[in-house]
Amino acid sequence: MSLRTRLQDHPLFLVLAWRATESLLRLCRWPMAKLGLERASRLVEPLEKPLKRLFFDCQMCGQCVLHYTGMTCPMTCPKQIRNGPCGGVRMDGKCEVEPDMDCVWVKALERLPRTPWEEERFRLNPPVDWQLEGLASWVTFAIGRDQIATGSEDEPRYATEIME
Repeated sequence: MSLRTRLQDHPLFLVLAWRATESLLRLCRWPMAKLGLERASRLVEPLEKPLKRLFFDCQMCGQCVLHYTGMTCPMTCPKQIRNGPCGGVRMDGKCEVEPDMDCVWVKALERLPRTPWEEERFRLNPPVDWQLEGLASWVTFAIGRDQIATGSEDEPRYATEIME
């Protein structure tokens, strides 16, 4: 079992690291906003990219949702699906595109109860804004640019709002 898999399957360390990072980023909101998205990303990316690549196989989408997906990066899905498994997940939990690979969303839903964000399993993640690809998601988070969805603010944020 790889270090990445072990940490994601037992995410206490990752949860604590995210909470510390989140607190630090909230303190850095003003300086990062002042620098601007691209300049701040150039400063932060040399630290963020190798750490997140090591622990999550991060694809640098600029809109990290790890804490909503059981510390599993949905962008590692060959189809880059951000809101649950596709219709092609096999009965054994493997991916239809990469048959040797566990479905990213099956893993995410297995891991989510081991995090403080289990209630987020029905959260609807915004579509990827490809203009943010390659930028530091720590910066987009700090300045509030990471979760901007298309359309109006009256859109549902959780699947349960649609199912009711």
